[in-house]
Amino acid sequence: MEMPIIISIFVLIIFIVAGRKYRQAKRRYFIQTYTFPPVLRKKFAKLYPELDEIDCTRVLNILRGYFLLCSQSKNNMLAMPSQVVDDAWHQMILFTREYDRFCRLAFGKFLHHTPTEAMQQPTLAQKSIQRTWMLACKAEDIPAKKPHKLPKLFSIDKELKIKNGFIYHLDCAGMQAMTGNNYCASHIGVDSSSSCGGGCSGGSDSSSSCSSCGGGCGGGD
Repeated sequence: MEMPIIISIFVLIIFIVAGRKYRQAKRRYFIQTYTFPPVLRKKFAKLYPELDEIDCTRVLNILRGYFLLCSQSKNNMLAMPSQVVDDAWHQMILFTREYDRFCRLAFGKFLHHTPTEAMQQPTLAQKSIQRTWMLACKAEDIPAKKPHKLPKLFSIDKELKIKNGFIYHLDCAGMQAMTGNNYCASHIGVDSSSSCGGGCSGGSDSSSSCSSCGGGCGGGD
């Protein structure tokens, strides 16, 4: 192959890579600066009247953070580990035209919401929650394998005392005595064999409580 052809191919590759990075940066900036519609805030506040304006803004900001994680996931599904943030996402989806516009500008395609229970294989849910954990920890500079605190996406339900929320624990000692949606988070980054990242609620039917790990998953087409 002649040298001019090699140089042309090399230059073309550089332009392709640069263009991809530019699109990714542009989409990330759009997510970071996106303003949630006031009507969405009102709908969400009506759904959670016990939350004040500061708490509602906090939830929406964490949803923004989840979308940023999705933009980094390389089309892999990311489990949604928070009930309250998942509900905010649901409310956003109801405004179909605005949500479609948001997805096109943020991801270049429509971001579907797939309930974890609808996944065909349990291992997909396990990998999905682990993937969310790893990206969320990285975004907040938390050691994924030896976390000293929970990422916001994993702690918000407990902090806001959300009814039927998903509660994650770093210290999993005594979890077998717990009931409800309680999960061990301390092993998510290191234990790929256990559903929900290494621990489940200690109710009478822990297998079923393990099946969801969160409200839903974002993913590709």
